[in-house]
Amino acid sequence: MNKLEFAINMEMEGRQYYLEQAEKNQDNPLNKIFIILADSEKEHEELLRRRLNNEEYTLKEDNSIKDVESVFQGLKDYEASDIRKTTQLDVYRLAVDIEEKSIELYQSMLKEAESDKDKQLFEFLLKEENKHLTLFDELVKMLTRPEEWVESAEFGLREDY
Repeated sequence: MNKLEFAINMEMEGRQYYLEQAEKNQDNPLNKIFIILADSEKEHEELLRRRLNNEEYTLKEDNSIKDVESVFQGLKDYEASDIRKTTQLDVYRLAVDIEEKSIELYQSMLKEAESDKDKQLFEFLLKEENKHLTLFDELVKMLTRPEEWVESAEFGLREDY
């Protein structure tokens, strides 16, 4: 299996993971986030398949991730415990791990890219995966900061959140 095939499989696995999480989170606004991410991973998979088959493709920035900002605004009305089931934090941390592995792979593929078109593709995918990583980093912060604040409130200044 070459790196392109491996990347396609990673995108498929990421999509499946996000769809499973969307199913598990039907009762809260996070469902929408997971569906957006699953759709994004599907688009990445299709781009990589086209590249593998030497077909034409167009890089189109995924603006649906901007919809996530409105979901985050809605989450401010929830208590952390409302969206934090026993393993929810682990779900987000696993998603961080998935995105970090994708970033690592695309950085490697970018270094090895020989054509400008391939370089553009991998730079595009890196940018998209970094958006996903930021999203899950923010979810992890949102759920862990209240505990950290209570545990160490007397130590130094805290950034606003």
